[in-house]
Amino acid sequence: MIQSRRPIRLRGYDYSTNGAYFVTICAHNRICLFGNIANAEIILNDYGKTVGQAWFDLPNHYPEVELDASVIMPNHIHGIVVLHHDDVVGAGFKPALTPDNRRHGLSEIIRGFKSFSARRINAIRNTFGAPVWQRGYFDRVIRNEGELNRIREYVLNNSTNWDMDRENPDALMSQRRPQNKTAE
Repeated sequence: MIQSRRPIRLRGYDYSTNGAYFVTICAHNRICLFGNIANAEIILNDYGKTVGQAWFDLPNHYPEVELDASVIMPNHIHGIVVLHHDDVVGAGFKPALTPDNRRHGLSEIIRGFKSFSARRINAIRNTFGAPVWQRGYFDRVIRNEGELNRIREYVLNNSTNWDMDRENPDALMSQRRPQNKTAE
């Protein structure tokens, strides 16, 4: 029996709306494909550098995208994507959108990033069509300046917390998640 996936998007929210979004995208099966952490510093391999090139190239493909803090970890990437759609003058209260100025939603931008980077990584490792990324991604709509600053700090300090990161396959299970205690 195929289990349906639980929706993780904010219900009723338009993800093409101007604003800041925190995203986490994990490698397929959470394999440490992009590098490793040594002395709390990320050391990217060629695949990780390729991920970085694809990430920082997003504004060239999507002019409404501005990138804020980001970090590539051994098996995932965290980043803040800011969307700035310039409203065009149109009839009525809403801008008239044409194919040249249509709004790209967050999911389309992340899909593009995953496709661009996976194609390049698979060319390097000669594994055309092999999965690089897990299906889906985590996102959070950033609601205010305080939250933006807390997320920036989390992103920028992520490599220093790798030993206890829930995405780190080598972290001790007892350090990553609180244990449920049962009454005796």
